[in-house]
Amino acid sequence: MNLLFKVTLAIVLLMPNHLFSREVLKVAVAGLNHDHVHLLLNLYEQRKVDIVGIAESDEQLVRRMQTRYKIPGNLFYKDLATLLQHVKPTVVLAYNPTNEHVQVAELCMPLKIPVMVEKPLATNTGEAARIAQLAEENATLFLTNYETTWYRSNQRLKALLREQAAGTIRKMMVKDGHEGPKEIGCSEDFLNWLTDPVKNGGGALMDFGCYGANLMTWLKNGERPKAVMAITKQLKPMIYPKVEDDATLVLEYADGSTGIIQASWCWPYSVKDLQVFTTKEQWHAVNGTTLLKYTSHQKPESISLTNEYYENHLAYLEALLKGEVRADDDLSSLNNNVIVVEILEAAKKSAMEGKRVEL
Repeated sequence: MNLLFKVTLAIVLLMPNHLFSREVLKVAVAGLNHDHVHLLLNLYEQRKVDIVGIAESDEQLVRRMQTRYKIPGNLFYKDLATLLQHVKPTVVLAYNPTNEHVQVAELCMPLKIPVMVEKPLATNTGEAARIAQLAEENATLFLTNYETTWYRSNQRLKALLREQAAGTIRKMMVKDGHEGPKEIGCSEDFLNWLTDPVKNGGGALMDFGCYGANLMTWLKNGERPKAVMAITKQLKPMIYPKVEDDATLVLEYADGSTGIIQASWCWPYSVKDLQVFTTKEQWHAVNGTTLLKYTSHQKPESISLTNEYYENHLAYLEALLKGEVRADDDLSSLNNNVIVVEILEAAKKSAMEGKRVEL
């Protein structure tokens, strides 16, 4: 188990019980080969979520997960279609390859079952458009989960921008990534598709570029950039021969502001940070719990994170399904994440053709 996962899991395990609804969600799980599923299964062990069915065709993976988390055998199904014939979950959580998200939409949207997938939404704009069409036709939620959505630092920064207390955005910079999925100890089940150009749509560009595109679209209130330029590199071809492991994206907006996304499997350490330069000052969300304000090169001011937000995707889903919050243009929304896929596809084209791509 890698260090980043251990730290994230420790945070989840230390959350007090009152942060979770007394009526836990009844969820079905589509796929088990995304390592983020361990966070869900640990919450299942603590009875903070009710898993009513799991769709997974890999029998060895099923046996490992069943043994590790003491899951009853009657919860497992060979595929999602069979599962949905037997149970009606409140929501489906997908932990499968990105190019299979559209298949989950094809099955769940006509049944009016909300879905949340792990980021990104899709591998290309065709898949994203089909998911959006199905969600609209069936008036059913299709959401995307990002770790950085639950960072209180990001939520506080957005609140300050909304209140016009932080000035007008001129430049945004996002760094996301780590030493590499193999280097940090991701499972072979995960690596098999994460490093596949078809199943994941690419490498580090898709895996970590989506974070920056997601945050920037949110900070710009759903605005689509007018153009994208990108450079991708293969710094470790012996480890990742099929995909890029480093990517830099530059997003141009109509008002002259710029977004710079640095996504990599080649950082010397794990990083997920956000910097915003405005007409007044610089803001730096160093991590999920630290937000700094710079008005000069002197010592920064640490901003109090007084805002309350959902601790994780389950708490958010509970509130959303109860009608306590809307998902119109937030970080998990379909509106935001269709644009994210457009940005990533433009970036791939730019890197391949060596030129600026207009959206």
